[in-house]
Amino acid sequence: MIDKRVWLFMTMSLFIGTSQVQAKDVIVEIYKKQFIPSEVTIEAGDRVIWKNIEKRQYHNVWFKGSGEEEPDYFFPDESYQRKFDQSGTFAYECGPHPKMKGKVIVKKLQQ
Repeated sequence: MIDKRVWLFMTMSLFIGTSQVQAKDVIVEIYKKQFIPSEVTIEAGDRVIWKNIEKRQYHNVWFKGSGEEEPDYFFPDESYQRKFDQSGTFAYECGPHPKMKGKVIVKKLQQ
């Protein structure tokens, strides 16, 4: 039978030197035809969730500069989410309201 101290040491040694980084969700609210906040900084692997908290207005989140097609609209109490795996700066706008602009800055994952 293995001594409890030896078993504990063996079990603990499995976890030494390993760190698990948890991806985060960052919320951007859409209200009064604004992205709030309009700029967020995240780490690679994190997800941004845009929540439409308007009473009547539809919106979308369009990364137009990347050559993407304009996405579908989402309506009050709906949301859109996107996970960012690559570092960089990603500008976006609302297709039906092009004065609404925002930016996601993605930094390399810190371990």
